[in-house]
Amino acid sequence: MFIHKIDDELALKLPELKDAERIFELTDSSREYLKEWLPWVDFTAKVEDTQDFIKAGRSNFAEGKTLNAAILFEGEIVGMGGFNSISQANKAASIGYWLAPQYQGHGIMTRVVKAFTEYAFDELKLNRVEIRAAVGNRKSRSIPERLGYVEEGTIRQAEWLYDHYVDHVVYGMLAEEWHNRIKNTQQ
Repeated sequence: MFIHKIDDELALKLPELKDAERIFELTDSSREYLKEWLPWVDFTAKVEDTQDFIKAGRSNFAEGKTLNAAILFEGEIVGMGGFNSISQANKAASIGYWLAPQYQGHGIMTRVVKAFTEYAFDELKLNRVEIRAAVGNRKSRSIPERLGYVEEGTIRQAEWLYDHYVDHVVYGMLAEEWHNRIKNTQQ
């Protein structure tokens, strides 16, 4: 079982099947909002789809391939985040995240992404963390920018979203950069 306390308000946990109903409820109530930027929303049509996602996520976590965590705010699941992929061969991971709209604007996701970045470098001993966001998704892009990730470029037509392609901005952080940044803020 994976559980990671971030602070007095926030924690991350590997979702269990009993969490499927809450995660599906958040997805379903945020469906139109999430569809603007995420390609999987239409494939999550019933609670069983969320249960399948949780089962696959737990299996992939056990194999060290991904880490999909429920975001707990004051003990309640409010979104999901984690490593969409982990490559031990390349010592790299890619972070993805979503938060129900009613919980946005309180710094939750910035703290979550910071915690995942620290976990990647300090616990998993990775060298690189990447975040990709659609060019037009300013909310999502502001998180790596706020945390000091380097904007590395744009991938044209990187993702198909229902009826159109979107370009992705790629942000990267290296372990050395992260640790230097932490040292500089402590001086």
